[in-house]
Amino acid sequence: MSSPFRGFLCFMCLSFIAACAQPSQEAPPAPLEYVPAEEGAFFDVAKLEDANGVAIRLPAPDETGVSLRMIHATGVAAGLGSNPVGLDRGFNGGGRIIAFRRAGDKVLVEEENWRYRASADNPLEKQAVLDSFARSLLWAGEVRDENADGSYTVDISGLLITDMLDLRGWLDGRGQGNFSISDERSFIDTSSVLVFPDNVEVDVVMTLTSDAPGGEVRATAANPRSVTLTIHHSFVRLPDDGYKPRVYDPRSGAIDISFYDFSSPLDAPIVKRFARRFRLERVDPNAASGPVKKPIVFYVDAGAPEQVRNALVEGATWWADAFEGAGFEDAFRIEVLPEGAHPFDVRYNVIQWTHRQTRGWSYGGGIADPRTGEMLKGHVILGSQRVRQDRMIFEGLIGADGSGSGDDDDPVELALARIRQLSAHEVGHPLGFAHNFAASQNDRASVMDYPAPLVRPAENGALDVSGAYAVGIGDWDRFTVKWLYSEFPEGNEEQAALAEIIEEAYGAGLKFVADGEGRSVGAGHPDGSVWDNGDDPVAMLDETMRVRRIALDSFGLRNIKSDRPVSDLQSVIVPIYLYHRYQVAAAAKLIGGYRFSYSVKGDGTAGGVPVSQARQRAALTSLLATLDPAALNISTETLNLLTPGASTFSSVGRGETFTSDISPIFDLTRAVDAAGAVTIDALLHPRRLGRLIEMKRRSSTALGVEDLLTVMEARIFNDARAGQAEIARTLQTRYVSTLISIAAGDDAGAAVKARVDAHLKKLRNTVSPNILEGLTPDRAHREWLIARIDRHFERPAPALAAKAKQAEIPPGSPIGTDLGESCWHCDSTF
Repeated sequence: MSSPFRGFLCFMCLSFIAACAQPSQEAPPAPLEYVPAEEGAFFDVAKLEDANGVAIRLPAPDETGVSLRMIHATGVAAGLGSNPVGLDRGFNGGGRIIAFRRAGDKVLVEEENWRYRASADNPLEKQAVLDSFARSLLWAGEVRDENADGSYTVDISGLLITDMLDLRGWLDGRGQGNFSISDERSFIDTSSVLVFPDNVEVDVVMTLTSDAPGGEVRATAANPRSVTLTIHHSFVRLPDDGYKPRVYDPRSGAIDISFYDFSSPLDAPIVKRFARRFRLERVDPNAASGPVKKPIVFYVDAGAPEQVRNALVEGATWWADAFEGAGFEDAFRIEVLPEGAHPFDVRYNVIQWTHRQTRGWSYGGGIADPRTGEMLKGHVILGSQRVRQDRMIFEGLIGADGSGSGDDDDPVELALARIRQLSAHEVGHPLGFAHNFAASQNDRASVMDYPAPLVRPAENGALDVSGAYAVGIGDWDRFTVKWLYSEFPEGNEEQAALAEIIEEAYGAGLKFVADGEGRSVGAGHPDGSVWDNGDDPVAMLDETMRVRRIALDSFGLRNIKSDRPVSDLQSVIVPIYLYHRYQVAAAAKLIGGYRFSYSVKGDGTAGGVPVSQARQRAALTSLLATLDPAALNISTETLNLLTPGASTFSSVGRGETFTSDISPIFDLTRAVDAAGAVTIDALLHPRRLGRLIEMKRRSSTALGVEDLLTVMEARIFNDARAGQAEIARTLQTRYVSTLISIAAGDDAGAAVKARVDAHLKKLRNTVSPNILEGLTPDRAHREWLIARIDRHFERPAPALAAKAKQAEIPPGSPIGTDLGESCWHCDSTF
């Protein structure tokens, strides 16, 4: 059946097809107006105001298709405000080398892989390496228009809006929920575009959304379902070839960048390392001392309060002395960031004052050339709440009445002294210097340690804070500047001259312990710890316990300012009660301790040596004294002042306090358990126990695991005086629980577990309640401990493997893997 509409529809379809077949009448894109730059930019930038976009003009591609190569860096200009999550204001993701590559009508952005390279001049050798490792194409866009000279324009808005920092993965990996980026609420801030001769800067507003945000996001974002951050992009001209990399030396205390060089001779390592540093050149490189071509200048965030800002400037300026001593005149300066300057502008090295909900780490880093290690921009983040914690600690030690007085013992002034040291420390990292955790035991030889306040008992029974923090850089810092930055006259053998600088420093008694041996409480180097003091960890632990006792004996209303809630004392007492925690870790490193240096063959320092048995046993005595119930007790008068605050619906401003099972009464046993765990965990760290077993194997007179556990048991289960029995029982519980945790956990090796289990069996008989009469608390406690030990041995165990856990056998053949050398069922032609 025909329809009068069928012909009409066919006509309309044919007409539509014909219209589609006509050549496009779309007008060409309007000419772009490029952002002017003084002296001309290394590429042209245009704002697409109507679309909140950015376009760039690139030169004609070379024979490989590359139009332009540059360093690209991203960071967080406006952050989340959560220390546990990160993504702080000022967070910098470092730099990568990218290439804009033309491929037909497309423009590809490729991240180059400088971890693998060939230093030879042979282009085919270089190409072999390039083809051996995967490229990373970060983005692809369309050519917008072309010019007669081969240059062309591309809209890079899509590149800028890409999640380069992996914000979604960052939040998810830290338990904050599965977020997605909202395209509607993410855009380029075209008003932020800055164009300079050697760098282009752009801010992007990015909004992430989630239906189930985590606790940290809920605590910091205005609306946790919608988290809006500002992400910054820097595009930086590649540095010229005038920079000379410095070969890294493990003794130098420098920060290295590492890479594989497949052109290395067969008798040389394939992994090479350069030390990271700024380019600093004297006008006359052959002079022993003189002015520099371009000084290193750091700029302090003008957003820091004036009192803090002045301290930041003063502390960071300390480095000028080291550069002067290394022969560089007026080579290092500190200024305040000019008004209107963007903190992420690569032209400025910045010390940024960053706020978070809680106190947290400070960082020093920036942007370096991945090829050479040349530092292009230093960027420091200083967390603003740390200074308040330092002030509170001093108020807990010496009282709060003098806070804000300006006197030498003013807790505010002491906290600012710490800020000066922190400023110098964090600036040291972008300058190229690693941590040195031996400095505190080496006469405060470096600002690159983590310093504890040096508070000492005074003759009048009070506390002396006059030397709380050192002033100025130390001898180690002068050495590191000299080694990393010294220039040598033409014809001098640089490596020999650098080795001589190292020999002179170590010959003068300087020491160096890096992060790996300094941070963990289970580490074994006796000279490296964090937040410790003094060249004798044992003597300093004894002194620290005296300082702690003086502070606790006078603790009370004097430790908070007038008109403050008395409940604030619950926060103030925490760092005072645990004042000894880091000195405990330092002293514990003597037990099973092993001293060594980061030696180079031929320097005469190769080999390690265990800490003497006398020192180990002296350390054990002092450490066990921290478990004396009398040392952990607090007077009833003080305990009665530790009352809770008023209930509040707000989570803002809640302090860090000990938990309580008996609220509103302060739960001393909870505090005792925390302090007891500090010492017990340090002494029973699985790595420490493992080292004791090895040392006992080497020498029958060495302190062994059995010896350690026997001495600890005798001290912890010693009868406590009246009023302290409950404290003793709390420590006993923690001791037994820690042993069970080691034996049942995965951190300890078989030898450690076997000895711990044997001791638990012995301990079961030692604490038998049969010697006690009546239903006393001590008898009930001992029965409870025995039940816990029994449950440990009687609990259902996982099925045993057919054989004991075997140590991994490192690859031995030139193939580098056991596939093919021990795979008996594999095809022999594989």
